[in-house]
Amino acid sequence: MATTPFDSGLYRDLFHDAEIGSLFSDSAEVRAMMLVEGALAKAQGELGIIPELSAAFITRSTREIQVDPTGLAAETAANGIPVPALVNAMRKAMEAPEHAQFLHWGATTQDIMDTALALRLRQVLALIETRMKAVLHLLGDMAETHATLPMAGRTWMQVATPTSFGAVVAGWGLPLLDLHNGREAVKAGVITVSLSGAAGTGAAYGPQAAELRLKLADELRLGNRDTSWHSARHGLAGLSAWATQISASLAKMGEDVLLMTQSGIGELRLGGGGSSSTMPQKQNPVLPSLLSALARGVIGANTVLQGAAIHRQQRDAAAWMSEWMALGQVCIGVGRGLAVAEEMLAGITPDPHAMRRNIDDGRGLIYAEALQFALADRMTRPEAQAAVKELCAEIIAQGGSLKDAALAKWNAPELTAVFAPEAQLGLAPSDARGFAAKARA
Repeated sequence: MATTPFDSGLYRDLFHDAEIGSLFSDSAEVRAMMLVEGALAKAQGELGIIPELSAAFITRSTREIQVDPTGLAAETAANGIPVPALVNAMRKAMEAPEHAQFLHWGATTQDIMDTALALRLRQVLALIETRMKAVLHLLGDMAETHATLPMAGRTWMQVATPTSFGAVVAGWGLPLLDLHNGREAVKAGVITVSLSGAAGTGAAYGPQAAELRLKLADELRLGNRDTSWHSARHGLAGLSAWATQISASLAKMGEDVLLMTQSGIGELRLGGGGSSSTMPQKQNPVLPSLLSALARGVIGANTVLQGAAIHRQQRDAAAWMSEWMALGQVCIGVGRGLAVAEEMLAGITPDPHAMRRNIDDGRGLIYAEALQFALADRMTRPEAQAAVKELCAEIIAQGGSLKDAALAKWNAPELTAVFAPEAQLGLAPSDARGFAAKARA
């Protein structure tokens, strides 16, 4: 197995996300850093910090020259950072030392790398947002369609009271809807320029430091915090936490689907599944299992990123390197999870007959709570609770149905209405439709 399944040729189509993965490739990182160097030179030329002719040459060169990331490996290992090697390679490729001397003027490695990361995260977050919308639309349609389809609600893995499949779907979608609505704050925390110099003061640029940073932000269409974030990593920690919450919400959906498709329950059918090496009758629920596995991986990587937010002093190499190891895994994991969820939801079909069968196995014990409240007009609540509990115990021990026992005990035909799942859905249909309207909006 590869060090990470995201980069494995064998597991590529199971775990990897080609679109987001491409943004965490070596070539994407180098290209983004080169774009930042070019935009920085352009901004510096416009402000007269470096010669305008040299700025124009550098800007054009960063779009034209090619740098092989593998050629930077040895120097990167020695320095612990890739930018010195990149700057040397770019200066050599430019073949114009009179202009190339002004490349990377006054900047520090972290400025270039963090700004380049912001450029790539902008594209990552756009992909995540698009996929979240697709998943929410599928969930909204499903919740609306099945708003009144009765099924057993379960607590502690036991049948509790009736609910509707639409309400269950809404329960999957509401956390995702809230997280989608919080995306702008996440973007504001990471899609931002970094240009603060060696110790975060911008001293190399003198009185033009703030103006240069703003001009660079405008050139790259990035936000500007007006302060250094070399050691203030809450934006990245917030992105990671947000992505982890998305992954956890998707995993909750996957876990529920696993339970609803298991043998003996059969309340959902999947559009496809995996085959067993020895049991030809099986259709294994690959996609919901993958959602759960991806979330576990994201949670682990998120732990590293939250720890990496503890930066010592003005800049901290150890914490920063930790980000490099974990951030890609978080982004690829959540992106792949959303793609898997969309595929899974498109193939899900509920089985109304299995759902109704699992509501009532003939004993009607799922209506025990409703019966207690229906008896409240003829006895106190504690008395009703004790009486119904006694009936349930008798039925569990001796057989029969709660409905027949209740009608015989109290001779009250009006209690018949209690024993219909449609009468016990409560707010489930309106909750489902309310979510559907929000998801479609």
